[in-house]
Amino acid sequence: MRHARRRVVRRGTQLAAVGGLLLGGAMVTTAMASETPGTSAVPFSSGSATAAGDAGAALVAKLGTARTAGSWIGADGRPVVAVTDAGAAAMVKQAGAEPKMVSHSMNELKAATATLKAAPRVAGTAWVVDYKTNRVTVEADSTVSASDWSDLSRVAADIGGFVQMQRSEGKFTTRLNGAQPILSTGGRCSAGFNVTNGTTDFILTAGHCGPANTIWFDEGQGNDQQVGTTIDTQFPGNDFSLIQYANGKAGDNPDVVAIGNGQGVRITGAADPTVGEKVFRSGSTSGLHDGTVTALNATVNYPEGTVTGLIQTNVCAEPGDSGGPLFSNGIALGVTSGGSGDCTTGGVTFFQPVTRAMAALNVQLIVTKQAAGAQGATPAPSASANHSAIAPSAASPGSTAPVTGDDTSLVARLTDTRNVGPGLLVIGGSLIALVGTRFIRAEQDRKAYQRYYSATWG
Repeated sequence: MRHARRRVVRRGTQLAAVGGLLLGGAMVTTAMASETPGTSAVPFSSGSATAAGDAGAALVAKLGTARTAGSWIGADGRPVVAVTDAGAAAMVKQAGAEPKMVSHSMNELKAATATLKAAPRVAGTAWVVDYKTNRVTVEADSTVSASDWSDLSRVAADIGGFVQMQRSEGKFTTRLNGAQPILSTGGRCSAGFNVTNGTTDFILTAGHCGPANTIWFDEGQGNDQQVGTTIDTQFPGNDFSLIQYANGKAGDNPDVVAIGNGQGVRITGAADPTVGEKVFRSGSTSGLHDGTVTALNATVNYPEGTVTGLIQTNVCAEPGDSGGPLFSNGIALGVTSGGSGDCTTGGVTFFQPVTRAMAALNVQLIVTKQAAGAQGATPAPSASANHSAIAPSAASPGSTAPVTGDDTSLVARLTDTRNVGPGLLVIGGSLIALVGTRFIRAEQDRKAYQRYYSATWG
């Protein structure tokens, strides 16, 4: 009986040790696999996109628009700067970024867009400066006639071969009809970010959602609960507006934006995006989607008018997503303006930069006291900020999703890159236990054999 108990204990210890080896191995393997490729090679703060983007922008500002043609984030996470001469390339390389020699400076590219803007306006067209190809790309949707396309093509040809023309099967439209739904007599939009002027709180959303004095209601309250009134709007030209809360306050946890399925993301600051940066968009129609920033300072000729200075992305959007938030790593970047396509076939979506909107409206992003810093100023992007989902309780427009707890799952904890060290410790402890049980068993077998041998030959 005693021997049977020993075997049970020994077998249980062995199984626990083997389980520990498997668990530790999984922690190390998945944690290492979940690390961003190339992070260790990036000479910037934690390899963050924000740090890389800031470094690239700083080099462009230092060298000037006559010697550079924009910057973006490379596949390895490092900033890439387009330069027009060898001296500029050497300075970029010395700063730890990657230079790319191009033929046309930013001054030439901007002169091309100015010529396009001066030409007769054609609804359904858009153009952007493509930093990576060193071109100006002009796109026309399916509503542009053959005659207008021909006229615009002649303008592009007169500028030079670096202006590329292309047709699109979609249609450039605003996305009328944060992500929480808000309703007016004109249609449905999505709440963007909560902002304040220090005494009153507002929702920052798209300007095309409605003119001044538009009254907004919460869809979740059966249209009986008034959210607020639009007090300032700019569209076309820009595409942003300010909705003043009916009671003057945004409510609990106004720094969280909804991302669907009862979850939200905490926003810790605002910044301008960088070409190549991974971003997330949330809207009341299509929910959460991600993609990358493909261009900046885009011009779009909507049927309602022309909007300039937009962020272009390959993130999809659909009607009703207008005004919804664009963010990355917990940093507010923009509000949804319009685009083409949908979330079934994909498409192009443009966003109003949030920093430009807040500066024009003289408001600041509402963030937590810990993130706000001195005097409630909009904080600089933090390397520790992330887009991890948190579980909200009942949400309302603007305040979107009061936080009730952390939704970090066991799988997420195991795949955390910080678990490499603990995983190795688990493996080490399990190996010791496994070797120990094997040694104990061998020693017990040796003693049992001695007893048997002595009894036989003694």
